[in-house]
Amino acid sequence: MKKARHHSAPQFRGDRIQQIINNGQEERGLLEFIISEVNTASRTEIKSWLKHGQIMLNGKVTTAFDASVKPGDEVKINFSRPFIIFRHPRLKLLYEDDDVIVVEKGYGLLSVGIPNASKKKIESAYDILRDYLKRKDPCNKLFVVHRLDRDTSGVMMFAKSEEAQETLRHNWNNYVLERLYVAILEGYVKDDEGFIKSRLAENSQYMVYSTDREDEGRLAVTRYKVKARAHGISLVEFTLDTGRKNQIRVHASEMGHPIMGDRKYGAKQSRLGRLCLHAKTLRFAHPITKKDMYFESAVPFKL
Repeated sequence: MKKARHHSAPQFRGDRIQQIINNGQEERGLLEFIISEVNTASRTEIKSWLKHGQIMLNGKVTTAFDASVKPGDEVKINFSRPFIIFRHPRLKLLYEDDDVIVVEKGYGLLSVGIPNASKKKIESAYDILRDYLKRKDPCNKLFVVHRLDRDTSGVMMFAKSEEAQETLRHNWNNYVLERLYVAILEGYVKDDEGFIKSRLAENSQYMVYSTDREDEGRLAVTRYKVKARAHGISLVEFTLDTGRKNQIRVHASEMGHPIMGDRKYGAKQSRLGRLCLHAKTLRFAHPITKKDMYFESAVPFKL
């Protein structure tokens, strides 16, 4: 049987964390696995660590002593304190490593905070995640690499290291392999699929619009596919060749079928009381490891 691989991976400078990889060929129970790999630990100590949230299996805290540790699985033990767990009603953590963090953002939550009329900053996904990372280690950093509109829900990511940020910022189109959005549009979209191509610019009222002037806007290409039509509305999937502000919203409006709930761009209906646009999937090459990463979020609305 191969020996498990050990190394320390501090959660913050005061923590003492041991990481163990099951390099064997057999599936083992968590308690027995730790006993065999941490020679100084008693069963009582390990059960105490489990009870107090000091053991992670594949990145998730577990309290089950009989949890299955399969070949290749990773176990982390924090000898100093419980692991800090992320919980927030409007933001769901999907994945985290040393370089990137992927979340599911709720409707109505800003990606990045902006001052309001009273000069008070409105809480954003960036603020929530930064506070979480600082609790883990005051030296942790967070970098914005893309955004979702406040009223668009779904999958988005941030960078945690400067190297990841720089890689994604300068090579975004090469590293991001797929972004799939789902929306409900007013009316029946005539063609089953197609694309919209225009140059997008923004006026002083922060309205984005299409223009033919090459010196005024930036090229935007949006592809669409109709998935269903019913009750006077259409369920449509969108993919982006480019990532411009309000791109899908503007192009849907210019098709003559604004997104339901999008008053800003001409919608007349708001049956669900929200902008019906959701970032369903995000697939990208990891900026450091180059591993193919895929994340999907359930669509919160339907026809």
